[in-house]
Amino acid sequence: MTLDDLIAKQEIYDLCCTYMRGLDRLDADLMRTVFHEDATVDYGFFQGSADDFVEFAQNALSSHLSNHHMIGQANIRVRGDKAVGEIYFQAFHKVVIDGERQDLFVCGRYVDRYERRNGVWKMSFRSEVNDWSRTQADADRYLEGSGSIIGGRKPEDYSYGFFAGGP
Repeated sequence: MTLDDLIAKQEIYDLCCTYMRGLDRLDADLMRTVFHEDATVDYGFFQGSADDFVEFAQNALSSHLSNHHMIGQANIRVRGDKAVGEIYFQAFHKVVIDGERQDLFVCGRYVDRYERRNGVWKMSFRSEVNDWSRTQADADRYLEGSGSIIGGRKPEDYSYGFFAGGP
């Protein structure tokens, strides 16, 4: 493995983290930055352009009370200016179903293709393979009213002000 391969893997991993942040903060502009303009997406229930998927995902998640995505192991193979990846994820969604608050868990893998164009790595194809899910009654409201900082969405989320100032 070369130093260029290691740098490429880190840049690709950073794309995956940016993608998750765009989902959780409902930041469509940020989410679009991880895709090449001609990228495609296949989530089974959605197949089409990355740009159309971003709009679809943002609309779908906007009705949720909150979202939290985590990345697990990231298996990335780089070959020159192309790469493939299998990125494990866990997604937590606080949703309302039939008037009741529910906790929805989805776990699976992103199976992706990446390309480096003009020196920049981005996704050229993203797919989602779901391995399991579970929905249960809203389990805990401890943080509500606790005084803790509760995650929000763009631009109200605490992190937007924090990162605006730089290190």
